Amino acid sequence: MELLAITEARVLTAGRPPTDTETILVQDGRIAALGRGIDIPAGAARIDAAGGSVIPGLIDAHCHAYGVSLSLEDMEKWPLSYVALKASRRLEAALRRGFTTVRDVAGGDPGLAKAIREGVIAAPRYLYTGPALSQTGGHGDGRDPLHREPAYCGCSTNVVDGVEAVRLKAREFLRQGAHAIKLLTTGGVVSPTDPLEVPQYTPEEVAAACYEANRRGAYVTAHAYSPDGIVHSIRGGVRCIEHGNLLDQPTAAEMAALGVALVPTLATYDAMGRRGAEVGLTEVGAAKNAAVLDAGQDAIRLARAAGVRIGFGTDLMGELEDEQLQGLRLQCEVEGLERTVEAATASNAAIMRLDREIGRIEPGLVADLVVFDGDLRANPELLWDGARTVVSGGQPVG
Repeated sequence: MELLAITEARVLTAGRPPTDTETILVQDGRIAALGRGIDIPAGAARIDAAGGSVIPGLIDAHCHAYGVSLSLEDMEKWPLSYVALKASRRLEAALRRGFTTVRDVAGGDPGLAKAIREGVIAAPRYLYTGPALSQTGGHGDGRDPLHREPAYCGCSTNVVDGVEAVRLKAREFLRQGAHAIKLLTTGGVVSPTDPLEVPQYTPEEVAAACYEANRRGAYVTAHAYSPDGIVHSIRGGVRCIEHGNLLDQPTAAEMAALGVALVPTLATYDAMGRRGAEVGLTEVGAAKNAAVLDAGQDAIRLARAAGVRIGFGTDLMGELEDEQLQGLRLQCEVEGLERTVEAATASNAAIMRLDREIGRIEPGLVADLVVFDGDLRANPELLWDGARTVVSGGQPVG
């Protein structure tokens, strides 16, 4: 029996008011007890929070383990062995930042997932969609307009056209253990040939992917920026929208009515705005990035007002991965500390349908925890810029 006690903790978690100086008792990887006056068994390992704050393990619902470059074309041509080795470094760094669960929404495969489950690499709990599905000339088609070679099916994106082809890919990815299916239903920042606003895929193609996912108890999430693209997606059965920067009020209301969640990804636009030249962002990409940079925080405000569930993601590619915690700062500017923590823990767990396992600090749930050296409520900047101890499945991360 493995026991761990975290003492003198200020607990900040969804579903209960913040409290001071409690003990969290962990047994065999799960939270066994929470409160004051708890008897700590002899032999239990201890972490003295010393009045610092403890939150549930952070969840990044829009991570790209295989996103090792900003160039879609280069990334898809590199050997998967090289990409996977780079991905292992990215995942370990995310874990040490306090992200104990990530959802990879354009990449991942059964081999990487198996290596993580077996402890071959240090990594967060890992859920993946497999490559995102893109139409020809869509966001996942990274070919330069002058290139004539056939579209590719790589580790991050498969270019697939037609109802039956989309249906077959969805079935195959679900067979391989994909957590969800990812569709690209509007243009994007780094793709070279597609406008941001125009919807991609036909209604029939979207509906086919959603039908197959729903049959397996999974769901479809969609990369979408514009109101037209979002409406196009959610009316076809998509149940989560990634980015959503150009959201308007009527679209937010329709999302709320259909129970569709929003996963903002503010970190990537801020990082590319500051470091685009450093990482090789093209002129086309820079112009697209400018169009969505400020709109992302407004989209969160509109979604919140409409009653949409709001999660948290980062969407960082290449060298920009070290900006992961800055996404918390940007979301905190809009939502404040407690809502941002909830978005990156309990809300993301609900979006990923894991809220009976992770996302809160309460007895029975997995002991994924982040212990901060200070009071988060008094000093919110500790969330993105403070020292921390990470506990994953009841084990401190060394």
